Amino acid sequence: MDPQDDLDNHADQLNPNNDAYWESRGWDERPDDWEERAEEGDTHPDG
Repeated sequence: MDPQDDLDNHADQLNPNNDAYWESRGWDERPDDWEERAEEGDTHPDG
């Protein structure tokens, strides 16, 4: 994998607006209420 791809993936996993953020935390995809969950820190699918 290209180093830039690694950096992009890392950035995506830190961005709650990105599906990779939610998938890296156990979600199948970004939830519909992602903004509220991100604001409250409720990012675990069982939370």
